[in-house]
Amino acid sequence: VVTRDDVEESLKAVFQFVKDKEQLLQDLRSQIEETKKIISEKQRERDYWLEYKNVGSKIHEEKISSLEKDIAEVKHELERTEEYYREALKVVREENQKLFDRHMKLLSEEALKNAVGYLDKHCRREIEENEWLKEEVKIYRKAHSDLEASVRLLEEENTSLVAKLIDTKLQHLRV
Repeated sequence: VVTRDDVEESLKAVFQFVKDKEQLLQDLRSQIEETKKIISEKQRERDYWLEYKNVGSKIHEEKISSLEKDIAEVKHELERTEEYYREALKVVREENQKLFDRHMKLLSEEALKNAVGYLDKHCRREIEENEWLKEEVKIYRKAHSDLEASVRLLEEENTSLVAKLIDTKLQHLRV
């Protein structure tokens, strides 16, 4: 015997079961929609990257190659410019050193003239004689070195003549 309460309870259980299944079906549909959205988003992303792989990457590769060439050219120009400026700096330094040396020489000569100008006649005469003596010493040293060279040549010549003379005397003695 089935009572009305049993039937109602059974209907409630079936109704609850159907309602749970509908809720589960609705949840699955919403999950399917979310999954479809994710799939379409991933599909768009995949299409974008495929497009980039086929077209965009080549463009970027060309740009990268071009930029690398530009970098190499800039480095080369920088090295050339650096070398040019290094040489120019060297030349300027040498020129400055020459100018400085010449200026110092002129200043020392001017200072010497000024100093001589303040000296009395006796001291000036001694300085002039000293300069004259320095020139004479240079002349005598040159003459001395010339004479030494001449003496050396004469000694060599005499040595060779004496050797010939001795050889000749030995030949005469043998005869």
